[in-house]
Amino acid sequence: MASEVEEQIPVHEEFFLCGGVETKIIKCGPWTNLFEKQDVSKPKQLIFIIPGNPGYSTFYVPFAKALYTLMKSRFPVWIISHAGFSVTPKDKKVLAAPQEESDAQKIEDVYGLNGQIEHKIAFLRAHVPKDVKLILIGHSVGTYMTLHVMKRVPELPVAHAFLLFPTIERMSESPNGKFATPFLCQFRYLLYATSYLLLKPCPEVIKSFIIQKLMGQMNSKLELPLTDILQPFCLANAAYLGSQEMVQIVKRDDDIIKEFLPKLKFYYGKTDGWCPEKYYEDMKKDFPEGNIYLCEKGIPHAFVLDFSQEMATIVAEWINNRPPRK
Repeated sequence: MASEVEEQIPVHEEFFLCGGVETKIIKCGPWTNLFEKQDVSKPKQLIFIIPGNPGYSTFYVPFAKALYTLMKSRFPVWIISHAGFSVTPKDKKVLAAPQEESDAQKIEDVYGLNGQIEHKIAFLRAHVPKDVKLILIGHSVGTYMTLHVMKRVPELPVAHAFLLFPTIERMSESPNGKFATPFLCQFRYLLYATSYLLLKPCPEVIKSFIIQKLMGQMNSKLELPLTDILQPFCLANAAYLGSQEMVQIVKRDDDIIKEFLPKLKFYYGKTDGWCPEKYYEDMKKDFPEGNIYLCEKGIPHAFVLDFSQEMATIVAEWINNRPPRK
């Protein structure tokens, strides 16, 4: 029954120019422009998802739809792609933003970590009215971006920020980071060359077939096209962002956490190779009054592949101010 309800949820895939870069936004719910009067009443809150890396926004659609359903369709749920992680299809138009002024400004090094933070700020300023409260959901490196969006624009009307599997410190020291750091920092140019040589001449129909086979092996269903994952341009930007994560995300920014602690909830994985249980223990020790939880359900870091419903249930309980189920 739940799957039938989710099938009926309106999902819009739109493309805008943000910070000088074409950006994909996936919107769940009937609201597409929060500045315009529409047939439905204007929502009081927007749930805004900032993905991880390489967290292509399409992966988050089942999570967004499950959350939208659990919130009784009261609030829109939007997913933003990272800058350079999507290519506008030929049959799609790049739409004008409701507030052009912010979008017109190009962002320096927009594909890097700092640029990606500014990219999210530019979008929120251009697309979200000041009287709409924000519920921010960051996943993986999206949690780092979420914290820094809040720090740089403290006037944003953020009601809550939910930080799922937070990679906000010591990334290169984590079990996965020890492997990823030399690969991303020393061999990414080899990845660039290989991806361009193999994938650039590859027809889109073959790319789609490869993606379908890969998703089938992972028992994951895609509700929107995901050809971006095999675009050399997108792969190069994901690797570039990853290399900056390993180098720049080192010391946890306790000042941000202290400033916004009442609005924050952290959710750590028990066997997470990117933010191991030790990081959770350190957080609990340093912020005993904080809302910091350790998963007891076996949900993996890449929850969007198989555990969207479970994660959406936890977040919905948080939004509804109910005690979380660990």
